[in-house]
Amino acid sequence: MRTAGRKLAEVVAKLRAEVAVDMPTIEIDRLTEAEILKVGARPAFKGYKVGKAVFPASICISINEQVVHGIPGKRRIREGDVLSLDFGLVYGGYYADTAFTVIMGEGDERSRALVTATEEALALGIAKAVPGGRVGDIGHAIESYVRPQKMGVVTQMVGHGIGRKLHEPPSVPNYGKRGTGDLLKAGMVIAVEPMITLGTDKTKILGDQWTTVTEDNSRAAHFEHTVAITPAGPEILTKLG
Repeated sequence: MRTAGRKLAEVVAKLRAEVAVDMPTIEIDRLTEAEILKVGARPAFKGYKVGKAVFPASICISINEQVVHGIPGKRRIREGDVLSLDFGLVYGGYYADTAFTVIMGEGDERSRALVTATEEALALGIAKAVPGGRVGDIGHAIESYVRPQKMGVVTQMVGHGIGRKLHEPPSVPNYGKRGTGDLLKAGMVIAVEPMITLGTDKTKILGDQWTTVTEDNSRAAHFEHTVAITPAGPEILTKLG
């Protein structure tokens, strides 16, 4: 899984360098798939099924009020957009999953605070991914950091275990109480992924059966890493260096 994670991190670096204002989201999808194939892997999201719904792309592209699972298309990236990219790959039979949010251009002060808080919440959650800890420790670290900043913690979707499948037990909520939930053990690999909004935590799914948006139309941010729980502490697999 270290190899899968490193390869995904290489794709992240490429996207951070190439994604630009006025680019159609479908072009980001094409770039993502090309880069995943270039590193010898295959896209994890393309063809993924939930019930009868099949995801048609290699990356989820969510903009502004879209929280997760946005489908790439003709929409172009605009100056000031809060852009969240969520994608994964499979290499050697193992999955890796990641997400990050950027502001295209300078953006407004509140949007910058949102992106910063979400990324910092991810780091705080990952720090609790240690042997002997509990899943609730991760969620508590995220929630107790975010809510005092008057931001919403999305509760309808959570992080997850990952390995031979994209989604495995345990569920890893971004909220919770310390000392509760599944026991964390060395050798486990989980995806920690806070989804934070500038409004409430309430979301809804659009008619395409995938795109999830905030009910109050507030902006959202999403960060995610695939993390191995080791005796020495958490190891981020989807990070270069």
